[in-house]
Amino acid sequence: MRKSTGLFPAVHVEASGQRVVSHAGAVLLAKAATAVGLDRALSEALAPWMRPWAVHDPGKIVLDLVVSLAIGGDCLADIDQVRAAPDVFGRVASDPTVSRLVGRLAGDRDKALDAINTARVAARTRAWAMAGENSPGHGIDPDHPLVIDLDATLVTAHSEKENAAPTYKRRFGFYPLMAFFDHGADGTGEAAAAVLRPGNAGSNTAADHITVTKLALAQLPSRSPDGRPGREVLIRTDGAGASHEFTAWLASQGLSYSIGFGLTAGIADIVDNLPEGAWTPAYDSEATQRDGAKVAELTHVVDLSSWPKGMRLFVRAEKPHPGAQLRFTDANGWRLTAFATNTERGQHAALELRHRRRARCEDRIRCAKDTGLANLPLHDFTQNEIWLAIVALACDLLAWTQTLALAGHEARKWEPKRLRHRLFTIGAIITRGARRTRLRLSAQAPHVAVAIAGTDRLQTIRLTT
Repeated sequence: MRKSTGLFPAVHVEASGQRVVSHAGAVLLAKAATAVGLDRALSEALAPWMRPWAVHDPGKIVLDLVVSLAIGGDCLADIDQVRAAPDVFGRVASDPTVSRLVGRLAGDRDKALDAINTARVAARTRAWAMAGENSPGHGIDPDHPLVIDLDATLVTAHSEKENAAPTYKRRFGFYPLMAFFDHGADGTGEAAAAVLRPGNAGSNTAADHITVTKLALAQLPSRSPDGRPGREVLIRTDGAGASHEFTAWLASQGLSYSIGFGLTAGIADIVDNLPEGAWTPAYDSEATQRDGAKVAELTHVVDLSSWPKGMRLFVRAEKPHPGAQLRFTDANGWRLTAFATNTERGQHAALELRHRRRARCEDRIRCAKDTGLANLPLHDFTQNEIWLAIVALACDLLAWTQTLALAGHEARKWEPKRLRHRLFTIGAIITRGARRTRLRLSAQAPHVAVAIAGTDRLQTIRLTT
């Protein structure tokens, strides 16, 4: 054997390994899906699309796609990574079978999306119940509401895809609008709803915001006889949601809201004339006073008569970072931003910090793009709508896995790329004996103890609920 002259050991490579699993750590996803009943819910909801004499359950096919996206796939063919481990993930359909199912679901788009959403809310209800105090819905009330963040994002696509259109950033593709359940600073978030739109869709289209909010609310486990969450739910969005129609609809539903508000030159002049006593120090991310930033309420000095009753308007003034350019609405060297809310109680700085935490929604969108959203791989618009629903399910499954299996560990907040690198790509071998199949994870993997603890926790939760 020749001595290696490189920096890595010289090894002979051959394809002779047997019963080896490359994504064995993804067993956490399979066990979480079983624990929350997502497998059974999808199987039941998608039963109408089961062909006579078919071998593969449509619900299982969709769930296999969900797992493939969660471990890093971005097209239908990437399901082959799941297919390669039948001892862990069971029998997986062939690529043509998967493609045909997506085509059938797209051909009955409305019923198919309703079926998938029905399965999602059933699994979410069980997941939140199993999570207990770690659930985003635990202990919510009007003073500590469950937050639903709304935001849109651009997805680049080729021109031949149906309904792809020029975007406001002079690119080409789609402009989906999404909603996320915020898990707070100690967690990630769940994809509550997603609506696919052409690239030229309007940023502040009220009808689209109402639609995605309705879909998100339908994903909530009902807490009242009439199913209306009221002020226990806060809708949070940027200035794209600051339309009269959308805010009026939110008010009519009794929902709390916190929405970015566009400043005009007239409002900037009002801010410039505010007395110093109108201002209070702003908070930083740790809820402590921040130097160079302050907050004031404008409700009584700005005409809000055309807006819903009970709306309050706040402005934040902050010294811009070095090199930042001021806008025409900024005043006396201060960078101004505003938001509107119908929350009646709370310190000004606390309400402003709550609104500023909407930035977490951008993290959720970035994670969704790492979980299949960055690529809408199909030609037909309805097929890509089905794909977007599967992406949302993958985001949900990741969040449920972290909430149930990884609570109390820093992995509870890991983003998808880190989860894959540290947990899902752990290798293993399959052994059989005493009528049992064992998945032996690599003992050398740096984070194998986290994976083992997670599977044990999921097993304990299943046995006790």
